[in-house]
Amino acid sequence: MNVSLQNVDKVSALLTVDMVKADYQENVEKQLKKIRKDAQMPGFRKGMVPMGLVKKMYEKSVIADEVNKMLGEAINKYIQDNKVQMLGEPLPNENQQQLDFDTQDEFKFLFDIALAPAINVEVSADDKVPYYDVNVTDEMVKNQVDAYAQRGGSYEKAESFDAAQNDMLKGLLVELDEAGNEKEGGIRVESAVMMPSYMKVDDEKAKFAGAKVGETVKFNPNKAWEGNAPELASLLKMDREKAVEVTSDFNYTVEEITRYVPGEINQELFDQVFGKDVVKSEDEFKQKVREIIANQFKANSDFKFLLDAKKVITDKVGKLEFSEPLMKRIMKTNNPDKDDKFVDDNYAQTIEVLSWQLIRDVLVAQAGVKVEQSDVLEEAKAATRAQFAQYGMLNVPEDMINNYASEMLKKRETVENLADRVIDGKLAQVLKEKVTLEHKEISAEDFGKMMQPEA
Repeated sequence: MNVSLQNVDKVSALLTVDMVKADYQENVEKQLKKIRKDAQMPGFRKGMVPMGLVKKMYEKSVIADEVNKMLGEAINKYIQDNKVQMLGEPLPNENQQQLDFDTQDEFKFLFDIALAPAINVEVSADDKVPYYDVNVTDEMVKNQVDAYAQRGGSYEKAESFDAAQNDMLKGLLVELDEAGNEKEGGIRVESAVMMPSYMKVDDEKAKFAGAKVGETVKFNPNKAWEGNAPELASLLKMDREKAVEVTSDFNYTVEEITRYVPGEINQELFDQVFGKDVVKSEDEFKQKVREIIANQFKANSDFKFLLDAKKVITDKVGKLEFSEPLMKRIMKTNNPDKDDKFVDDNYAQTIEVLSWQLIRDVLVAQAGVKVEQSDVLEEAKAATRAQFAQYGMLNVPEDMINNYASEMLKKRETVENLADRVIDGKLAQVLKEKVTLEHKEISAEDFGKMMQPEA
């Protein structure tokens, strides 16, 4: 068997595979013997069917299977041995002749190959990339400390309603008629729960100010929540469609007032958040919280840095050359359910993404970046901790972290995504040491706006 590659231009080539009978005959004979061994036909015992009959029935299909199998193996071996930088898969050449296994025993296969463009990329201190340092303000620290205290709080009974405390009321809700009396056959809800603080109309909300247990307040739910169907349905215990049609006044007799009291900022809270005796004072607690916020922003700043570095480097490398006809054929092959318009509309974006992938591969190779299994595991654990942190759970036992991370690693797609994040993280660190960082202080609000995708 002979495999050869001829460059058509810098970014495309013609791959030719010549196969003669001697290349595949031995494998074909082996397969036919296996078939004969298991073949069962009327008039013959198992394994005793004449080989001539077996060949007549199966030889052509076996030849086709073996030729296709050997073809794939030969192409893969040639690509690997010769380190051909191929994009996508080999595509049948338009001059490929139709194969006829009934009359042919020698075959020529022609494939178009899209070649990756040559890339020359050098990164140095001459390359300037912005790096955003997000300010961690005292207010941000206070808000986070308050959030931890809120999670450690408890519900207590209160004597009178205070909207500022987001008090929750429970009581008897009774529909009134136009004269202000209890409506005969009207709506009556026992133990109706509501939070007047969330009413949309201030005049209605004000009616509950200072209300005490046992007092009755007259108000209009429809006005209070401006006809909001979910709120009214929840309060009146009826379907949304019917609830929005109820415009009557109601009496609400307060039976219970519940207030959420934040937890104290004390050693118990410190231990809940960071573990026993990790911090021992409020100042240490705030400093630890500040560090957590700063680390969260650092990860975001590194991500933004890599985006900016990508632009600087791709602009420096310039536009890469691709074989547009071959790349569009590859896109069409990869998206068989899409039409040519889809390919044309998405071609530019696809090439942009591919260009950075190729440049990144060169940078990764230059830096000697490698991804170990331990790296992926640590990335999974970091992602798990981040998920728990969203709910204020910072002191999660390590065995629980490991269990969650292990579950993540059972999915191949997740592992690939984690490995990709590891590469980006390591590459970002390498690039930060090579380029000149132009540090820019920025507020969290402005940084968030900057990171929002463009409409």
